[in-house]
Amino acid sequence: MTSVPLPSRIYLDYNATTPVDPAVLDAMLPFLREAFGNAASAHAFGCEANQAVEKARAQVASLIGADPREIIFTSGATESDNLAIKGVAQQYREKGRHIITAVHEHHAVIDPLHKLESPGTPATPGTPGFDVTWLRPAPASGGIITADQVATALRDDTILVTIMWANNEIGTINEVHAIGKLCHERGVIFHTDATQAVGKVPVNVNAANIDLLSASAHKFYGPKGVGFLYVRRKGPRVRLDAQLDGGGQERGHRSGTLNVPGIVGLGKACELAASHMNQEATRLAALRAVFEAALLAQVPGSQVNGNRDQRLPHTTNISFPGIESEALLAAMPDIAASAGAACTSAQKQASHVLRAIGVPDELAHGAVRFSLGRFTTEAEITRAVERIVETLRKQPGDAASCDVAAE
Repeated sequence: MTSVPLPSRIYLDYNATTPVDPAVLDAMLPFLREAFGNAASAHAFGCEANQAVEKARAQVASLIGADPREIIFTSGATESDNLAIKGVAQQYREKGRHIITAVHEHHAVIDPLHKLESPGTPATPGTPGFDVTWLRPAPASGGIITADQVATALRDDTILVTIMWANNEIGTINEVHAIGKLCHERGVIFHTDATQAVGKVPVNVNAANIDLLSASAHKFYGPKGVGFLYVRRKGPRVRLDAQLDGGGQERGHRSGTLNVPGIVGLGKACELAASHMNQEATRLAALRAVFEAALLAQVPGSQVNGNRDQRLPHTTNISFPGIESEALLAAMPDIAASAGAACTSAQKQASHVLRAIGVPDELAHGAVRFSLGRFTTEAEITRAVERIVETLRKQPGDAASCDVAAE
């Protein structure tokens, strides 16, 4: 990859990961140096670490309207999703074997469900697989899964509904509150992968009737390698089969020595998110509007993918006709964004999210996700538009031709 000097780079991939906020790093550093104790140890070093962990647990709980005892620390949202989905399936399999989800979930949800669909496991050979209903968003919805769709799919043997709060590729926000209300009325556990929502938009687990919620610190200016799973304690109390066995940490839900510096960073990131969220959302939505308007005006045939009203304030997914997104991004290494297609063997495969919402292959292959963040400036947005339009004019790499309007 071409090396680009740091001052020249423009980072527009905040949905992939975010830089650690300086205040988060400052909070973490003591627990990487002098306060290095194991939170499970009974001596002073361990007690100091444990106190820091419990402070972070309270900070996380406060951000999402939970009880601190409902927060389980994990290595990130992928582990949290697996613990939630497999933990419920194993714990409640005698009650039912039906699960509802959507076709355009993150693979951290899709892949565990595919495994559950397969009959038998090494531990329980010969057992039947779970029956998974894969909801598809209505073509006119722009990617939204509705409560009506879930209601139609519910059965007497449904034990779990897992629908993401906001989509990682197009930013679309599902009808989470209405789905949660429906699930509680029907006595069905509701899990949401809120990885892209927590810290970006208001999330309250009780207002939305959430039973299980997954998130990662590195999506909102915390460190990588740490996340959490919210597990409801009452109304109803949700029980999970642990996926890791060992020391019995995290009330038996997740064994393993706690990542104290990471957990402290997660807690601080939650505290900062709570104080910055509203002003950040307003600022980023305004910057995104300028960005989208400029590109759509200067690139004929370009389009924004997904619902343009019910979405995260900082995310946009734009298709540029007649071009491969990977070639476009390769030709401008100073712009960090995500392509809408991935290479598998000799073929390019369009994003499963864009296929799910009906974006034609030729436009899906030219889709780029841009996601803005806390450190994005207006000057960077202006430069990014200029750089993208300039690169499209030059027909980069192996890209097909793409007509671009004069500025």
